[in-house]
Amino acid sequence: MDTRKERKRMNMREVQNIIIGFGKAGKTLAGYLAKKGEKTVLIEENPLRYGGTCINVACIPSKSLENSARESAALGGEFSEKAERYQKAIEEKRRLTHFLRGKNLEKVQGAGVEVIDGRASFLDEHRILVESAKGDEEIRGERIFVNTGAKTIIPKIAGVESSKRVYTSESMMELDTLPKNLVIIGGGYIGLEFASYYQNFGSTVTILQDTMDFIPREDREMAKAIEENMEKLGITLCKGVTVQEIQDKEEESLILFQQGGEGKTITADAILVATGRKPNVENLALEKAGLSLTERGAIPVDSSLRTKVPHIFAMGDVTGGMQFTYISLDDFRIVKAALEQEAKGEGTALRSTENRGAIPYSVFLTPAFSRVGITEEEAKAQGKQYRVAKLPVAAIPKAQVLRQTAGLLKVIIEEGSNLILGAHLYCPESYEMINLIKLAMDQKIPANVLASQIYTHPTMTEAFNDLLG
Repeated sequence: MDTRKERKRMNMREVQNIIIGFGKAGKTLAGYLAKKGEKTVLIEENPLRYGGTCINVACIPSKSLENSARESAALGGEFSEKAERYQKAIEEKRRLTHFLRGKNLEKVQGAGVEVIDGRASFLDEHRILVESAKGDEEIRGERIFVNTGAKTIIPKIAGVESSKRVYTSESMMELDTLPKNLVIIGGGYIGLEFASYYQNFGSTVTILQDTMDFIPREDREMAKAIEENMEKLGITLCKGVTVQEIQDKEEESLILFQQGGEGKTITADAILVATGRKPNVENLALEKAGLSLTERGAIPVDSSLRTKVPHIFAMGDVTGGMQFTYISLDDFRIVKAALEQEAKGEGTALRSTENRGAIPYSVFLTPAFSRVGITEEEAKAQGKQYRVAKLPVAAIPKAQVLRQTAGLLKVIIEEGSNLILGAHLYCPESYEMINLIKLAMDQKIPANVLASQIYTHPTMTEAFNDLLG
């Protein structure tokens, strides 16, 4: 007899909702369901992740560092002074995440949610095993929601696992000492953001990327503008690279790589692995609930985020979609709509993954790059009749005030309808401006309407007067 299994069964209880993972969708849904009077438990494996990836190891702490890095760059000084400011920035980031973790826990518990620290795995389609320091527990839920997020992909490089100088985007933000020489493996958005942060802090930054095309999914003209400016700022970009091995030496690490058929080396006192993220599904035992994964290792769902088991939903990064916290928040809205429709027993849900509208995103570089909609290359491939509106950032008064004049604004506009097909903004505060474009696209507001609006001055938004006029 498996006495351990019997002990788990003795501790079984039942609730209406089990939410696995304290991410944006999970915590918001938990509060909503608990306020309705439904018995809801929220299971989180790591107490340092209360609130999810965004507030602990991604959006919020990284943007805290981004802000500190820009301030540090403006001050200049010797490397020792920059290193001291960097250490203070890390301390400030820690204070911020600690504060937000506490507020997130306080909020969900205040709504009546029971938060359990432990590792969750399926026993069947209704039962969850929770393993924790307090002992194992079995919980049966009428509905189960998986919101376990994503984790870093570690490439198969000799020495990457054993090196004491290799960091992920998460562990890098716990590094107290500013590296003099930072090598970033991976030329994706996360790698580029960290390159900008650490270059501003005062590190010498080199990016090693495997492809020859720089940010290949972006508009080619914009990609060229971004690449040229990053190099102008002092960031070295090595393309077409195959990293073979990492060797730790006494004071630094040696990275061995191939480029153009030639063996090369570079040294670093910190190495950031930024080769992508994948759905965090290990240890969930999804097969016991009758669930399988997609080819990319995600949990397959329908347009209401329901799995093939009707009472099990998946939300956020674990579904394999765009890995943004605002997508996770919208996932909550979609699941909420599905539950409301289910309760009515008729009609269709008001929200789904098919009616999200245009989805914007921003990459926090120097300056920031933001995009929504299609590129010029995509417009051509789709046979669109379009025109291109462009404006150099140096022509914007607010950019001159900020003394940040590098960059380009580019918008793809459909001929005839004058509707915006895509916008690509490489400029200060583009992360704010892009939301107005997203709204215009969703509401089918023509470009000339944005061009004719009265905007406050001096602002970056008023650039739409000249750009779209």
